[in-house]
Amino acid sequence: MSTLTALAKAQAVAAGRAQPIATVRHAHISDMPLVFIPLTMAGEANAPLAVMVGTDEDRPELLIVPQPRDRGLRFDFAARLAEILLPYAEGFCSATEAVPTDRKRDVRYRYLDAPQIIVPAPAGIGFVRLFGRSTRFRRTDGDYPVLPTVPLLGRWLTFFADRAEQPGSSMLLSLTEMLSAHWATGQSGHEDAHLGSLVNWIAPPPGMSGAKAARLAEDPEVCPPAGPATDPGFDNDVLGPAMEIYRAASEGDDPEAERAAYRELEDLLRGQLAPTWELMWRGLRVMRSMPPGASVEARWAQDRDVFSDFSLYVQGGGAPQARRDGAVAAATRLHKLERAGQSYAIERAFDDPLIMAEHRLGGEAFVGEVTLSKPDRVDDTGKRPVLRPRIQVVTTDPVLFPEGTTLVSPSKPQQKGRVIFVTPVEDGGKTEVVLELSGGMGRGLRAPAGSVPEVGERITYTSLSLGYAPPGTFPSREETPWTHGGPPQYSIADDPLDQGDHAATEDWS
Repeated sequence: MSTLTALAKAQAVAAGRAQPIATVRHAHISDMPLVFIPLTMAGEANAPLAVMVGTDEDRPELLIVPQPRDRGLRFDFAARLAEILLPYAEGFCSATEAVPTDRKRDVRYRYLDAPQIIVPAPAGIGFVRLFGRSTRFRRTDGDYPVLPTVPLLGRWLTFFADRAEQPGSSMLLSLTEMLSAHWATGQSGHEDAHLGSLVNWIAPPPGMSGAKAARLAEDPEVCPPAGPATDPGFDNDVLGPAMEIYRAASEGDDPEAERAAYRELEDLLRGQLAPTWELMWRGLRVMRSMPPGASVEARWAQDRDVFSDFSLYVQGGGAPQARRDGAVAAATRLHKLERAGQSYAIERAFDDPLIMAEHRLGGEAFVGEVTLSKPDRVDDTGKRPVLRPRIQVVTTDPVLFPEGTTLVSPSKPQQKGRVIFVTPVEDGGKTEVVLELSGGMGRGLRAPAGSVPEVGERITYTSLSLGYAPPGTFPSREETPWTHGGPPQYSIADDPLDQGDHAATEDWS
């Protein structure tokens, strides 16, 4: 936990309400997100019990599995879920826009928008990943056949789960993680994983403190768990007996009794999911109340790029994602995720003064006032004169940068400032920093108006940089030792562990 977050938590306790730890929203919120709330059967690996799903707050759709251990009912559930999720994803595959590439010498096309799935908590993302894995390799013929939409659903679920690992991606989001990244509550991080407590700390009902509202939300009868695990008391006292009644009715010769038992199960599970459904939309309204950060749109454009590529790949008959990455593919993916994580952290700091304040405390940035500015300074010591303005910034922040360090300002990211002098001021605990500027001023010997910070301007400088860094290099498959997936030839299609016959026998299938 950072210093400022710890302070905000203490303030939340004193105020009885969550405190913001961000000034802008760092995630994209779609105009039409798909809210997805799964429940699984206790004690059974990846056995779907129910899901409440939809894009309209007033029209949730409930799908249930009355006997989660029944393989046929599980994949009937998957087929019904596919009837909802696939049209939702494919509904964005229409209007496109041209994007210049190769220094505007060529263009590529991407969809104008992309799907977005919101789940209550990180465990919901885990359900999406496991359910995608258990369905994308299913056979549509032979033993245990399923409808063609079931493996296609699995491919899309796997795609969303993979995007959830990408720092800054907004295609599959956990609401508790998103809210916790923007507000600090007066409870522990473990308690913040409870959606009801978290939302009530942030947006309590009128006339009630966040702390009191959060305590009420901890009662499973008032606010059932957001899933995918259910409350043990509900399982033992309510759900178990109702499922036993359905089992007995389904094995009998009375269709009306079976339908009545099914409706009873449906009502019970709707009662468990409806409070979470309401909390999800409350949380989304809270998130929408914040303005988006400056870099959010660019990250969503990257999501749209990936969605466009995957959609075309699926439409072209591409093979499903491999069950396991090879050594080189895994290393490449990890490298990309690490780079994306670094970029996301810097973009958030550039967008948000509260997050930048953490870097100021750590000596990676300072904020000060420009007291001197020479925008017309020219350096003629080289082969040709170049424009090199200098400014002096006075700050009360600790300045730990040695002379010669290159810094950048979030307000002028294309311009660099090289530290020339760092001079502590004896009175007042201030420091004078002289910076020589380059870039972001054109190619002439006169700086355009506004390109050089002016006297009296308050400005931030940091060693954090979004500059280009070359990607890592990895060996080709032919250069990879056989112990790590190199020659002899290996194909996912040749691996009996990756075939539908084997998948049909796995415990979680």
